[in-house]
Amino acid sequence: MSLRVAVQMDPIETINITGDSSFHLMLAAQARGHHLWHYDVGTLAFDEGRLTAWAAPVTVQRVAGDHFTRGEYRKIDLARDIDVVLMRQDPPFDLGYITGTHLLERLKGQTLVVNDPAAVRNAPEKVMVLDYARFMPPTLVARRIEDVKEFQARQVHNGLGGDLVIKPLHGNGGKAVFRIPADGSNLGALIEMFHNAWVEPFMVQPFLPDVALGDKRIVLVDGVFAGAINRKPGEGEFRSNLAVGGSAEATELTPREEEICAAMGPDLKARGLVFVGIDVIGGQWLTEINVTSPTGIVAIDRFNGSDTGAMIWDAIEARHRAM
Repeated sequence: MSLRVAVQMDPIETINITGDSSFHLMLAAQARGHHLWHYDVGTLAFDEGRLTAWAAPVTVQRVAGDHFTRGEYRKIDLARDIDVVLMRQDPPFDLGYITGTHLLERLKGQTLVVNDPAAVRNAPEKVMVLDYARFMPPTLVARRIEDVKEFQARQVHNGLGGDLVIKPLHGNGGKAVFRIPADGSNLGALIEMFHNAWVEPFMVQPFLPDVALGDKRIVLVDGVFAGAINRKPGEGEFRSNLAVGGSAEATELTPREEEICAAMGPDLKARGLVFVGIDVIGGQWLTEINVTSPTGIVAIDRFNGSDTGAMIWDAIEARHRAM
């Protein structure tokens, strides 16, 4: 059955087609005969019970500089004209993002939204992960510098060293992630910067030397393990995100990582979180659960010879049939 698919994402003109997961999903959908539309979240409108978007039909191809063809824009009704909405715009996870999830939630029972917008809203990457604290490194979520100093002293006492990593609670792609040395020489300045830039608390964890061995991105599709890559920091970096210069390599799961996937898989499926990427350092430390706009499937398929895009569409089509 051919589906009408609206992709809510950032401008298609600027994506990197060699590694963009949204583009990969669009190619996979098109290969199955599904019809694609593209729109920006800023064009959503709720008008007397109808949720509409200013959208254009698109076709895509993996040709650099000529990767899409777009038809004329028009207002579409996301309930009547569309079968599936892919919510794929990048964070920041701000009030605009949250409002988008509230609007898309109006489609429940009419149009399938992937990932489920209510679940996305209730599961920001660095907050939902706290449900699985038993797999995480020691973690602090706070705003007071006194709490950070107390946390740092406790890590020294417990033999984990005094170096910390501090990051915004709703950041993405390795942006604004800082290492604080054991002497705390830059702690005050960083706390001031975080206070000025964000109203929400930030996350603090001990620096894990095992990050030099890699930060594994593991993808689950409808709660089932689909594939993984190991991302290693670039020269002079401790962040392993591909967006900040990290490199990827093939990998397999450790027993601990298999345990993590088994523990969270049923919950992800029950929440309607079809495409999820989790991050694990050193084969044992769970650090994030990515549900807003997960990435990594292009590299996973390249290294493993898999077709994660097809797995995701199998899950989407099954959910659509069950509506």
